Amino acid sequence: MRLLILGGTEFVGRAVAVAALARGWDVTVFHRGRHEAPEGVSVLHGDRTAPDGLKALAEAAGDWDAVVDTWSAAPSAVLRTAELLAGRARRYAYVSSRSVYAWPAAAGLDENGPLVEGAAPGAEATDYARDKRGGELAAVEAFGADRSLLVRAGLIIGPWENIGRLPWWLNRVARGGPVPAPGPRELPLQYIDVRDLAEWILDASEAGLSGPYDLVSPQGHATMGELLDACVRVTGADAELRPLDEETVAAAGVEPWTDLPIWIPRGETYDALHGSDVSKALAAGLRCRPVAETVADTWAWLGSLDGEPPLRTVRSHVGLSPEQEAALLPDVPRDPA
Repeated sequence: MRLLILGGTEFVGRAVAVAALARGWDVTVFHRGRHEAPEGVSVLHGDRTAPDGLKALAEAAGDWDAVVDTWSAAPSAVLRTAELLAGRARRYAYVSSRSVYAWPAAAGLDENGPLVEGAAPGAEATDYARDKRGGELAAVEAFGADRSLLVRAGLIIGPWENIGRLPWWLNRVARGGPVPAPGPRELPLQYIDVRDLAEWILDASEAGLSGPYDLVSPQGHATMGELLDACVRVTGADAELRPLDEETVAAAGVEPWTDLPIWIPRGETYDALHGSDVSKALAAGLRCRPVAETVADTWAWLGSLDGEPPLRTVRSHVGLSPEQEAALLPDVPRDPA
């Protein structure tokens, strides 16, 4: 298989590149040159937002069996690139998001759920949900419904994460001491390890799948307690998980999902983010590794870095401030310094 990845140097794109190389595929990445590409790929440089930014891609020799696009801003960039490639690639996989479903997405929602009104395929950036839906529309406009794959990912964690959710928990647990542990422990989570997402995208592209697929783990694949326990085990830290109920969290003015990454109490938002029906993807071969493996491999990756883990500047900060943690655990002595 000859694969073209639009991006290919960070998080999802990098995981796809690494997985494809491991299969012996011929991999080309087209990116802006801000990050080092995985060893073994062919590299094309260009900026999809700049005038004539697709020149290197247009002049590249050969065709591709599949394209993977992780773009998350203006749909116009997807449309221009997809139109350029429509005659040179067999299939186009656009990594979208479950954010394309109209809010609030009900528990048990599948790919037939109501969608947001997407930005026009040729539009400039609007907001995340409308832009992702606009990117889907752009991919379908250029490649047709039978040659475009719409990968609606949910929460993504694992090695190379540049959002900071699981890395924050690992680094906080590694510091030891009492750690706020929002619950209940048995609260089910839905997420996708980036490597499982990558493998599924490659399998689906090779099999010629098309249309939308929701990509997260099955409901109940892991719990909040299991994830935090795994963080304690892999770091080897002298950490004490202090259970907190949602009332305590709310009273401290702490926000779920952002201040306490990954965690959301039961309710409308929880149903939308952790209540997806992924039977379609499971039937199409989705396999999800245990949460302990995801946590251990992310910790090992963090330990391999020379410096701080990467963070996308367009994303909001995640994690508790010292003041917020003090509000959650007021009985814990604090260093006066």
